[in-house]
Amino acid sequence: MKKSIRVLIVDDDEEDFMITRAIFNEIPNWECKVEWAPSYHEGIREIERRNHDIYFVDYRLGMDDENGLSVIRESVKRGCNAPMIVLTGQNSPEIDEEGMKSGAHDFLVKGSFTASELERSIRYSLNHLKNIEKIRSLNAELERRVEERTRGLHQVMVELELSKAETEEALRKEKELNELKSRFVTMASHEFRTPLSTILSSLDLILRYSADEHLAKRTKHIDRIRVTIKNLTCLLDDFLSLGKLDGGAITASPELFDLKPFCEQVTSEMQLLAKNEQIIHYQYLGTQTVVSMDPKIMKNILINLLSNACKFSGEESEILFTVRNQGDRIEMIVKDQGIGIPENEQKHMFSSFFRASNALNIQGTGLGLNIVLRYVEMMKGTISFASGENGTAFTLTFPVNALEY
Repeated sequence: MKKSIRVLIVDDDEEDFMITRAIFNEIPNWECKVEWAPSYHEGIREIERRNHDIYFVDYRLGMDDENGLSVIRESVKRGCNAPMIVLTGQNSPEIDEEGMKSGAHDFLVKGSFTASELERSIRYSLNHLKNIEKIRSLNAELERRVEERTRGLHQVMVELELSKAETEEALRKEKELNELKSRFVTMASHEFRTPLSTILSSLDLILRYSADEHLAKRTKHIDRIRVTIKNLTCLLDDFLSLGKLDGGAITASPELFDLKPFCEQVTSEMQLLAKNEQIIHYQYLGTQTVVSMDPKIMKNILINLLSNACKFSGEESEILFTVRNQGDRIEMIVKDQGIGIPENEQKHMFSSFFRASNALNIQGTGLGLNIVLRYVEMMKGTISFASGENGTAFTLTFPVNALEY
């Protein structure tokens, strides 16, 4: 039995439309009803009617400010969830990346794709849509369960005749839980969807660059996948650390170790992950170097602060990492030359899921500093910061010899 699908092609060139429609007719075991919108505005109107299963949009529609990508952006803005595939006259990774940012699921080069490649692109895009719909369904189920739990809590409170103060406190905590859940779902959906789309598009491009002369392009996309997976791993590590801390699965286990080479090793590891021409300057001040701390927790703290310093600073910048032995206490300072934190937002710095308004386009979970604060307090330390236009400096203090916290 043939698969049936309704397709809309938005293209101001009728000859290109006829050629693309002919390729659709060559797809075996598919019955494709292909319709045409010859302009930007007709394309927007047709997409808004939701009469098609998938949309193919020409990258250039003949107008500078109303091109195919603006059709996709406007349609997504108006709530269209159906897959969008960009049709372009040139094989360009930049167009692919620009299309993905606009909301496209794939792109095809006019005059070079076969019926088989077209069928693969349609199948991939429809499957990707199903996966997104599953995520939405899971989110809706999570909402339903939270609502049920809220109703249950209200009923229990009524049955137990809680006092007004206790009731207000329970409602406040439930509201905070709902807000945290909503922020988590929103953040996780965005932070995971973007790198997953990047990986999928890069894999697709690697398959296209099969010839030997495309080695450089293949290597570029392999590196892109490697970096994206590393970023995903960091996101997952934040979620896992938060869960373990909330569940009481992490406790400090102090042991004697030499802090000076320990911090030097951490600095060397983070230098490998720094941006182009970024330099981490490490300095240890003091003669005593042996301390009693939890080295695993200390390493997690330093990696988080140093990686933030690199992430929020530009290329060719300097990051200062200073450790001072003050006899009975250790002071650590991590200072960057980054974008700083807006003054009116600094009070939220250590809150879960907090992202400063000037850092929303930089990948992250908003959990790192909350985790650092909890680690520092676990080792009986303190943390403070100062931030301005010239960067941010975090200051940590810990007891030197605390065999038992």
